[in-house]
Amino acid sequence: MTTGDLTPMHSCFDIICPMHFQFDDRGTIVHVGPTLAKIAPSVLKGQSVWDAFHISRPRGTETIADLLALNGRKIHMHFQDDPSISFKGVCAQGNFFTFINLSFGIGLVDAVQRFGLTNSDFAGTDLAIEMLYLTEAKKMAIAESRALTQTLVEARKKALAQANSDALTGLANRRAMGERLQTLINRDKDFACMHLDLDYFKAVNDTYGHAAGDHILVEVARILESETRKEDCVARVGGDEFVILFVGLTDREILDAIARRIIEKLEVPVRYAGQICEISGSAGTTLSTGYAKPNPDQLLCDADLALYASKNNGRGQHMFYSPQLTAS
Repeated sequence: MTTGDLTPMHSCFDIICPMHFQFDDRGTIVHVGPTLAKIAPSVLKGQSVWDAFHISRPRGTETIADLLALNGRKIHMHFQDDPSISFKGVCAQGNFFTFINLSFGIGLVDAVQRFGLTNSDFAGTDLAIEMLYLTEAKKMAIAESRALTQTLVEARKKALAQANSDALTGLANRRAMGERLQTLINRDKDFACMHLDLDYFKAVNDTYGHAAGDHILVEVARILESETRKEDCVARVGGDEFVILFVGLTDREILDAIARRIIEKLEVPVRYAGQICEISGSAGTTLSTGYAKPNPDQLLCDADLALYASKNNGRGQHMFYSPQLTAS
């Protein structure tokens, strides 16, 4: 076979080694595989190997004789005009030309993404195909895992919110209030614990029905939130019972003023389905500063005692806990 009859051989190499190039005994590139040509159109026939590539290893490979001496050995090289594109290759010397077949090595995934390579750019038996499949499968698995993790996180947040909130009013429930109360005690924070109970609420339920009662409870929640701060905790702990934890607030005058404003707003008649619903509220407060070592059950019990002292004193009132209430 003469050098003029090499077209069938080139076609064969293009199929089984699409990342190869061939050069003659002067170092001139005489043929470039289709995938290599796709990556770098500037690497064309007629260029010198040294103009197109830089051989980094084995070091000292600077002449054609040096290159031919590497027959069958691994070569590390990159493009002269783009060092970021690196290859591993193997050199094989033939009768009419020298053949170097290249691969991306561990840079395969980046190269595929960078140059938009597909299965058709690699030989059918190339392990790169398997690696591409594994890479895509891994990416899909990671994406699915992230999506599932996000779904679980959102579901957990939703479940936690539902577990810690009152379904009707959206306020914290007894469980959430208990956790917040314990946290304040553990962190040695000063706070006030106010227990509020609605007056005449049962009459609204009995007269106008539970739908009217629910409407009243939602309105009460709105009032309580309007009279408290973001850092405070407002909780519905029973049918018409509420607890407010005022964080960092133990001033009796301020707390009494807040309680009176709440009661005044609760006493404003509420219209529902053409009917006028009237309620009031009684409140009792205890301060964490009144205990050497605050205890959640004791605090709630004492706030409850102050609440019922308000009710016994005529309702629609607010009182602070004192030891005399326990004695009586």
